[in-house]
Amino acid sequence: MGSQWGKDKAYLKAKQSGYRSRAAMKLKEIIQKNPVIRPDDNILDLGAAPGSWLQVLREMTDGIIVGVDLNPILPIEGVRTITGDFSDPKVIAQIRELIPEVNGIVCDASPKLSGQRSFDQARAIELNEMALGVARQLLKQGGNMIMKSFQGEDFSWLYNRVKQEFYSVRTYKAHTTRKGSTEMYIIAKNFIGNQQGLEESGSDGSA
Repeated sequence: MGSQWGKDKAYLKAKQSGYRSRAAMKLKEIIQKNPVIRPDDNILDLGAAPGSWLQVLREMTDGIIVGVDLNPILPIEGVRTITGDFSDPKVIAQIRELIPEVNGIVCDASPKLSGQRSFDQARAIELNEMALGVARQLLKQGGNMIMKSFQGEDFSWLYNRVKQEFYSVRTYKAHTTRKGSTEMYIIAKNFIGNQQGLEESGSDGSA
């Protein structure tokens, strides 16, 4: 009963605040506990539909905000969206046109769950790897990232992989996460960056 009330509270609070899903309350909590978004940051949201994280991000920064998802996202004032696979080179090119400098990346994407935990976690890790690949191509040196994953046998591998790319990495389990869920967020600060990413961007020195 308690967990059900927790779910209802998050849902009702999100709805009352005009957000598209209860996930908005999760991002607000994550940022409150892990302040990684600055008031002028340009932010890329991967797996952004239906758009509740985009709504929250719009309140947090005056910078450019772009959301990408396989599913269309209903318009949000002051937010640009792309419909497509965020790992697709054509989509990466579109993102570059919209955001000349990406200061932060958030990713709440998750696969369609089958109910088979090991299979679902493997697919989630694959999505995480794709998101990390986007960060390597687009994220500015010193930038930050928030990424959802799921605990399981491959989680420690992913965590160590992220640590190779960022100077500071920690995990965070949101209080609004449904009881029994293995959902876990990786908070990565201060992107190390690499020459390959700069070359791939076709930089003229401005990226």
